[in-house]
Amino acid sequence: MKLYIGQEIEEEDDVYIDASSARSILACGKRGTGKSYTLGNVVEEIHTETNDVVPLVIDPMGIYWTMAEENDDQRDLLWDWGVTEQGFPVNLLVPGDPEDRYGDDIVREFRSRGIDLNPLLLNPSDMSPDGWCDLFDLNINKPMGITLYRAIRELNEDDTPFYLPDIINKVEMDGSSSDRTKEALLNRLEMARDWDIFAGEYQDVWTTFDENRINVLDVSVLDPGQYGLRNLVVDVLGKELFRQRQDARRREEMGLRVEIPKVWLFIDEAHNFVPSGSSSLAKDMLIRWVKEGRQPGLSIVVASQQPSAIDSEVLSQCDITLCHKITTKEDIRSLDKLSQDYMGSNLKTYVRQIDNVGEAVFVDDDEETVQMVKIRPRKSQHGGGEA
Repeated sequence: MKLYIGQEIEEEDDVYIDASSARSILACGKRGTGKSYTLGNVVEEIHTETNDVVPLVIDPMGIYWTMAEENDDQRDLLWDWGVTEQGFPVNLLVPGDPEDRYGDDIVREFRSRGIDLNPLLLNPSDMSPDGWCDLFDLNINKPMGITLYRAIRELNEDDTPFYLPDIINKVEMDGSSSDRTKEALLNRLEMARDWDIFAGEYQDVWTTFDENRINVLDVSVLDPGQYGLRNLVVDVLGKELFRQRQDARRREEMGLRVEIPKVWLFIDEAHNFVPSGSSSLAKDMLIRWVKEGRQPGLSIVVASQQPSAIDSEVLSQCDITLCHKITTKEDIRSLDKLSQDYMGSNLKTYVRQIDNVGEAVFVDDDEETVQMVKIRPRKSQHGGGEA
């Protein structure tokens, strides 16, 4: 399976990504040079060229729903490339209730454009005791952290799904904690109820996905922050997908029937989820995805304007780099650490050769090749332009 991404600049040979196995890809470049555009390109190719893969886009800017629209703005350019403009079927996943997040008129407009909207709700029982404490920034050695950790741990012992009212009840019945501690903790749990992202009955994540559409998780409707709801949603969702694909892979190896497809996870503005030099709710999960995802069939594409702001454990595990124009010294230094002997020159030497928007250095560690590439035009509408 090959993904067409563009042409080599000098020879004009077609350039492909080999996607016959799981890949970890970095797409980077300063604002306006094409990194989000390139990410969308790979999404289009995954949807078009695969039958057993679900593309999932983590969208912190609310721009990828436009993939449902044809790229009429670049019709002539597309024809020059021998490509036709095309809108793709989009399944827009919304943390919480779509009407509450967008408003009725926006929801109607989405649906009139053929975009399927589905709420994505988290199962409280899918979160670990540590995860719950991290969510509220509670120290597990302090009274509130101890109380919450104990409540989640005891609920987990029943090995059945539990929900926010169950956690609240468990805290209220805790005879080892002071009333003051319980009241403070209950206030936080009531606040969590108001977030409208937790399920009231168990939700299997696969019931919200559509294997025949591009699945876009719009986290722009949530507040940002390393310990905010965006990271929480990505963490819980990623862990559940990883767990289910591990189970599916065991069945595949035994020749048993599998209903869980492989996943390509796309994360724009990835430095907000795997930051360098600091933690986030989703960081450990995403590092594990990059390091261990190949065996269960989990691929990842991370995109950022600031590659230096992405944790080095992620950067070092990417086997493909698509680097657009980078100018800041810190970002160039972080990328240059990815240079390999087979490249003949440091990566920064190639980056300095980039002259135009849409051009990139394409490094493939598996093939041990480096090429200067012009990225093909998008078939669908790009939503990342300035207002």
